[in-house]
This record gives sequence, C-alpha cells and structure tokens, in this order.
Amino acid sequence: MKRQSLHSLALRAILGASLVALVGCDFAPPYAGPAIAVPEKFKDSAPPGAKAALTEDWWRSFHDRELDRLETLIETDNPDYAAALARYERAKALLDLANSGFFPTVIGLPDLSYNKQSQNRPLRARDQPNYYGSNQLFGQFAWEVDIWGRVKDVVAASKAGAQANDDLLAATRLSLHATMARTYIALRGADAQSALLARTITLYQSALDLTEQRLKDNIAPPIDVERAKVQLANAKASAAHIAQGRAVLENALAALGGQTASLFRIPVSPAQPAPPRVPRMAPASLLVRRPDVAAKERLLNVANEQIGAAKADFLPRFYILMGGGTQSTNLDLLNFHNSLWNYGPALSMPIFDGGLRQANLDAARAQFSTAAAEYKGSILAAYQEVENALSSIKWIKLESAALSDAAKAAQRALDMAMSLYRDGAASSLDVVTQQTAALEAERADLAAKTRLLEQYVELMLALGGGWSGQAPAPEAPFPPPVALLGPQGQDPGGQPPRTQVAPGGR
Repeated sequence: MKRQSLHSLALRAILGASLVALVGCDFAPPYAGPAIAVPEKFKDSAPPGAKAALTEDWWRSFHDRELDRLETLIETDNPDYAAALARYERAKALLDLANSGFFPTVIGLPDLSYNKQSQNRPLRARDQPNYYGSNQLFGQFAWEVDIWGRVKDVVAASKAGAQANDDLLAATRLSLHATMARTYIALRGADAQSALLARTITLYQSALDLTEQRLKDNIAPPIDVERAKVQLANAKASAAHIAQGRAVLENALAALGGQTASLFRIPVSPAQPAPPRVPRMAPASLLVRRPDVAAKERLLNVANEQIGAAKADFLPRFYILMGGGTQSTNLDLLNFHNSLWNYGPALSMPIFDGGLRQANLDAARAQFSTAAAEYKGSILAAYQEVENALSSIKWIKLESAALSDAAKAAQRALDMAMSLYRDGAASSLDVVTQQTAALEAERADLAAKTRLLEQYVELMLALGGGWSGQAPAPEAPFPPPVALLGPQGQDPGGQPPRTQVAPGGR
C-alpha cells in the first residue's frame, strides 16, 4: 500500500511538472526597439517624375550586358558569398540544436559482458562465483521541465540568431553585387580615359610633326619642338598609368567573380553604363529594407533573450527521469521476471558557484547594451549613407554639366590656338597651354561622369538594393521602443526606461 502511494505521488509530480512546463515562465525582459526619430522625407529627394522600381537585380537599371553577366558570377562562384551561405547553414543547424532542448532524450544502453571478480575483493561472500555474466538491455528517458522558460529563451535566441544570419547573408550578397558594379564602372571609366588619351596622343603627334616641319622651314625655334615632345611624352605616360589601373581593376573583377585572374579578360569599351533613374523610397521603410540594419535588430533580440536564460540559471532545474529494461547473468533477457525499471522527478539546484551565474547575467546585460548601441548606430549610418548618396548625385550632376561646358570651351580654344599657330600668329606656348587645359578638362569631365555612376551604386546599396526579406513578426505588435543608453532607471532585465518614439526594427 505504501509502495503504491509512493508511485502515485511520483506520477502526480511528473504530471504536475509537465503541466507547469507547458504553461512556463519567461524571465526575458520586454523586448523593445531603440529611440530613433524617423524623418518624413530625405533632404535631397528624387526630382518629380516617374518612380524607378528598386528590385534585387538593381544593376540591370544600368543597361549594360557585360555588367549583367559579371553580376551573375557573384552567387555562383564568389567565395565570400559561399562562406556567408555556409555561416547561414550553420546558424540553422544551431537553431535545430537549440530546439532539441524542448524534447526528451532517450538513450539505449545494451550491455553484454562476462566478468571475473577478485578472490580477495573486500566483503566478498564465500559462495560468490569467480566468473559471472552481466547482461542487460536498458533504456533511459530524461526530459528537462522548462518551468522558468530557460530552454524557451535559448531557442528564441537561436531563432533570432538564425534570422540575423539570413539577413547578414543578404547584406553580404548586396555588398558583393555593389562592389562588382562599382569596380566595373571604374574599369569602364578607365577605358573612357584610355580612349581620350589615345586620341590626344594622335593629336599631339600631329602637332609635333607640324612643329618639326616648321623648324625645318626655319619658321619655329627648336624650343617649340621640345615643348611638343614634352606634351606627347606626358600623354603617353598618363596612358600607361591608366592602363596599369585598368589591369588592377580587371583582376579585381576576376576575383569577385571567382575566376582566375590570368584567364580572365574583359574587352575594352569606352562606352560607360547609362545612368539609372533615382529610386524613390519613404524614409520610414528604410529600416526594413536594409538587411544589415535588420540583422542588428535580430542580434538585439538575441541579447534580450539571453538575459532571460541567464536569469533562469539562478533557479533550480527540474527533470523527469525514467529507465527500464532487463538484466540477467545469462542471455534470457526477454524474460519478464528479469525486468527492472525506475521513474521519478529529479532536481538540480545551484548552491554556490563563486559568482559564475551572476557574471553570466552581467555579461548578458552588457551584451544587450552593446547590441542596442550597434543597432542604433546602424540606423543612423543607414540614413547618413542615403543622404550622402542623394546629395552626391545632385551636386556631381551639376559639376559634370559645368565640366562638360568647360571641356567644350577648352577644345574650341585649342582649335583656335592651333589655327593661329599654323598662321604664325600664336606661339607654341599658347598651343601647349591650351592642349593641357583641354586634356585636363576632358579628363575631369569623364572622371565626374564615372563618380556619378558610382554614386548611383552607393544609393542602391544605401537603400537596401531592393531587399524585402522579413523575419517572422513578433507574437505581439512591435514592442515599445526604448532610449537605449540611459545610465539610470534600469528594469530587472538591465534595460533603460522606455520612451514613446517611432519603432526601429522589424
């Protein structure tokens, strides 16, 4: 009767613990986003007109087939993207590992052995045999009852971590595509400069030939020939410098595309990609369109859940243990009379750890503060990068228009100087001065056009490149944001007091 009462008590304890586990507690602090003022519009908004769609293959808006071909290599051959993809797969595996904490562990422990005991073993009875069999078929069941929500917080942190790695994968992809586009535009800018210098060298050679002929005809002094030689040599040196830079850019494109530089070639073409239209985006939507910002928000959620897990470590852990099987000195293990079993609850209670658990909690709170500051910094950087790109596009357009006018005027002045020089009404110094001015003006114009195209790439990158990935929405509406770095007024989770401002996360 007493034995049945003990069994009944054990069963009730197991059922009660299971019910508590299903209800559970959660020591993670209320999750909240940072206090960030979201602007209604960007300072340098896109001009009125048709809206440009921003898609994940945004580089196609440059209308360059070679660029489109190179961009496809990022996701098929780029080693950095392959490494980011592997990190994402690892994060998913860690999430599966954390999820296993919700389930019991079942272990089989079969053991078949033949043993000899010492004849001088202490307390050995005289009738005990020297040789005996010890065979068993045994299984063990163990399950941690998640009363305090520790396992739940660990799983939630792992889930947010996997989502952060998903976002980081998208951020890596976007960054690599932007680097490919930026490098390709620089290469085409070098091609345009090379074409200009090739034309210039031809003109300078003609000018040198003219000057040498005038010297033979005793019309021009020897110094005019030397001045023309200097101009020609400087143009050839500039052409060699541009060719060296182009080779480096071509090799960089090979590495980005996962190709061997020695086997990689891009045909020379002075035609630069077409400038795309400026995409339009509401500032409030920027925070959910930037994968790097979304990753920081998920990492903040990870740190928040880790505080709850660290708090739960201060409390006892409850387990349900069961085991059973058969045991015999022979091989008759299927005989019911040889069966054995045990079941009941178990408790693991922290008593003294030398400050280990408190240190873990302090570290978790510090990590939350770090993640909060980094998330806020990523938001501020996102708005800064968009504003920088928009203002750069606006002003470089004006700069390019002015430089284009200057280049045209310099070319006309050069034509006039050459005509006067042929007629003997101008000196070679006038020609050299105008040659230098015309070349510098045209090179500056081409450089501005290249920088303008690069700023379009920066804008696509700053706007998130058309990324629209979203982590699963929280159980409740987005939690109220907090002023992240206040020194006082911390709640039990180590968070500063809340303020009512616009949310900054997903």
